[in-house]
Amino acid sequence: MIGQLTGLVGQIEGERCIVDVNGVGYVVSASTRTLGNVPHPPEVARLLIETVVREDAILLYGFGTADEREWFRLLTTVQGVGAKVALAILSANSPGEILLAINAGDRGSLTRAAGVGPRLADRILSELRNKVAKMPGGGAAAPVPGIVTGPSVENDALLALAGLGFRRAEAWSVLSRVLAENENASLDLAIRLCLKELAR
Repeated sequence: MIGQLTGLVGQIEGERCIVDVNGVGYVVSASTRTLGNVPHPPEVARLLIETVVREDAILLYGFGTADEREWFRLLTTVQGVGAKVALAILSANSPGEILLAINAGDRGSLTRAAGVGPRLADRILSELRNKVAKMPGGGAAAPVPGIVTGPSVENDALLALAGLGFRRAEAWSVLSRVLAENENASLDLAIRLCLKELAR
């Protein structure tokens, strides 16, 4: 099992790169985000690796950060999300953005990734909603509109901001900060403060 590779970057092409470790070139697939941060050949790179062993192949997936690797592992637990789709999601969204999207129930952020349609996005949101608290930066799971029962300032404000055309992940990021700074804010005040922040 390979957990990390440090070696010369041989070449970067498409969705993978070659890392030369003592004369052995390892083909490593990665997100465009990770590949964008890999040094130009022939500089030295260090990549965290997830090794996937199949009947017909041993595949290496590379990550620039431990957070990205943890999200890859979690995403691939969802039925219908293979390694390729997980890398596409990590190419379209940073780990922090994925966390925000799941907390806010933001299907649109996930469907930006190649291979993720509305149905698969809903499955990801549903299956991972209760697991994100254990992820880096997860904390307590945030309320999800349409799933959490009972009225609340968080849910109502999020629905109102989404209705005004703001992306849920973006709105939740601002709303959570506003509510943390103004504990007993009314719905009206929370929306006004969020709009002030979002208009900047």
